[in-house]
Amino acid sequence: MLYRAYQSQADLLSPSRLAAQYLGKALWRDKADRSLARRFASAMEVYSRIRLTHTRPPYGIESVGVDGEEVPVHEEAALVTPFGTLLHFRKESNAVHPPVLLAAPLSGHFATLLRETVRTLLRDHDVYVTDWHNARDVPIWHGGFGLDDYTLRIIDFLEAIGPGVHMVAVCQPCVAALAATALMAEDDNPAAPRSLTLMAGPVDCRVNPTTVNKLATDRSIAWFERNLISHVPWPHAGMMRRVYPGFLQLGAFMSMNPDRHKQQFAKLYRHLVDGEIEQADTIRTFYDEYLAVNDLPAEFYLETVERVFQTYDLPRGKLTVGARTINPAAIRRTALLTVEGERDDICSVGQTVAAQDLCTGVRPYLKTHHLQAGVGHYGVFSGSKWNAQIYPRVRETIHTAAELH
Repeated sequence: MLYRAYQSQADLLSPSRLAAQYLGKALWRDKADRSLARRFASAMEVYSRIRLTHTRPPYGIESVGVDGEEVPVHEEAALVTPFGTLLHFRKESNAVHPPVLLAAPLSGHFATLLRETVRTLLRDHDVYVTDWHNARDVPIWHGGFGLDDYTLRIIDFLEAIGPGVHMVAVCQPCVAALAATALMAEDDNPAAPRSLTLMAGPVDCRVNPTTVNKLATDRSIAWFERNLISHVPWPHAGMMRRVYPGFLQLGAFMSMNPDRHKQQFAKLYRHLVDGEIEQADTIRTFYDEYLAVNDLPAEFYLETVERVFQTYDLPRGKLTVGARTINPAAIRRTALLTVEGERDDICSVGQTVAAQDLCTGVRPYLKTHHLQAGVGHYGVFSGSKWNAQIYPRVRETIHTAAELH
């Protein structure tokens, strides 16, 4: 009922937003114009943009600078599965760079949220991304997709890339990435990552609980299933699939800073009225991405809430994948870097570095931790401090580990 009600409302408002979009363009004038029509056109554009979309935005990475030269970049599907694609950003360059798998979150947004992370990594690496599909577009006959499946797909993707790969996990997938690495280490899998970078991830949510952590523990898992899980309505390809709708996750994120989002749309209106197109484009670009939502398979969402945020299975030594218990101490030859943001209000300081204590088999000289001052959650993997201060540590970890093998 919840998803059907949302879809009905979206369908009802769609014609008016479409009309506002075209009306705004029709009334737009030159940059110096300050007429009432210009103000009305700006208001129409803002209204038309306050909407959710359910299709992955383009990455838009057409070229990247390599050794002082701009080289073309092509997106290629290296491996396609029902719930996700291993996406390769192939560079037209003869430079040999270490392969890196960027494990993206499956948490209500598409992997394109890491666009800047990808662009930065591409300078010095051969980059692959876990490009997760929208669950509402996956037909029900493909079955479910849980936390175990996520972990096993990571292993499949690493094996598809082959020996010598490195892995960078951002936020939510840090638990699955660590689990996958431990399983591959136990099996002496040649595709086990040579380095593992965990960035702002909930390895141990018992440490410095945030508002997000407290929300997860205030309710039983039965409450989450009863109140937050819906069936995909007709006419979507995944109709009748049980999902945690992306619009609910987005609503939860926006409710944490509602005034900030109101101010941003007010700024967008003022920039448009004043003809400040570059400033307006910055806000447009951000919200085009932020308002593109990705539905999560119900199994994955519920298992993540319960096993990561409620029962803390990984740090307690209770996390399993299938019949196997995850043993981080089995990791011996993989270099480990953990990264946290000082002002992170989603994954607080201490939750990610906890992986260092779990990986007792990794020698001290292969372990590094970086606490970035002055950044929140998103600043860990995007923005000026990511590029200037965090990325050099990531690059150093990867390239040093590559040389040690």
